[in-house]
Amino acid sequence: MNTIDIIETRVRGFIEDIQHPKQKKKININDLELQLRRLMDDYFEMDGYTLFCHAIEALEAEGQLTPIQNNQFNGKTPALALYYWVNVKIQEVKWDRLEMMKLSDQFDFSYYERHPEWQTQDEWTRIQHVYTFLQSSQERDIVSVEERSLELFGHEKFLVDSSEFPEGKGFLTRIGVSEEQLKMERYGEPFVFWLKQGKEINEVQRVLIVENLAFFHTSIQLLEEGQLDYEYELIIYGEGKKIEQSFSFFFKLFPPKSYLFYYAGDLDAESYGILVRLIEKYPECCIQPALKTYRKMLECFDQRNDQKKGQNSNTKYRDLFLQWFTDEEQELLVQLWQENKRIPQEVLTIETWRRWM
Repeated sequence: MNTIDIIETRVRGFIEDIQHPKQKKKININDLELQLRRLMDDYFEMDGYTLFCHAIEALEAEGQLTPIQNNQFNGKTPALALYYWVNVKIQEVKWDRLEMMKLSDQFDFSYYERHPEWQTQDEWTRIQHVYTFLQSSQERDIVSVEERSLELFGHEKFLVDSSEFPEGKGFLTRIGVSEEQLKMERYGEPFVFWLKQGKEINEVQRVLIVENLAFFHTSIQLLEEGQLDYEYELIIYGEGKKIEQSFSFFFKLFPPKSYLFYYAGDLDAESYGILVRLIEKYPECCIQPALKTYRKMLECFDQRNDQKKGQNSNTKYRDLFLQWFTDEEQELLVQLWQENKRIPQEVLTIETWRRWM
């Protein structure tokens, strides 16, 4: 048995010992890890915490654990919720093989053969609903994921909110059915934007996306005064991570053509991730950091403050972000990272910007 299996087996054993058939229980994730460390002398040598995280994620995906969303974390990287619900013990229900064969023209049941713990009555009922839908799917129109989720599973959040419905996460993957087959689409959320005065929608070429509300208003004023670095025609308020879901809405509002997107956020781990994930998710778009804006932020290096708690400090995102900058600038950014510091976008005010004019 390899180290991954050893860690996961022990964690599963702990959870099974405290699972109750009728009520869920609350656990402290640090206490759980401490029990594991006491049993394994080579825990740190084998990078046990990373394997521990993988085990917790696997149990969460299976619906055995549910993180308690109260903004409390375990203080480690990658971060885990400090508290989890240990859900009610699933009573195994073996499905009828003949019934599985009847539905095998639409579904691949191999996952359930490998993971019999998923052979529950609730899961079978969901599969039957999807099967019935697929029989007449050619006659159906495309609707939102939330609308189809409500129709098929009784709740609009089943396929979109893994914290409330952990069993919904991965359901379509388990049965081998795509969102397209269910005639549903994930619609982008509307976002707040500002169109430069005198410009028409079809004249938009350069687009600035800003992470924070304060700089959204500051950048509008700077653009109106002709003091912003580029002549953007449109400024979008990204609202932190929300832009990752709402960015697709842009293409419902503006005509199809080649745009230049510039992103400006805080100089911190979370913002690096937002930018890199946007670039990866939309490879057909030209998305890049607003370098001149970031360079002005670096000139406010003395105003750096502590990194926000609970941020996922992903070195992959950091390195991809850093490659846009000069060696000298990279040294400052690495120093920020090593000190666990950040430069908030709010250092760029009307007053500080004018000092550089």
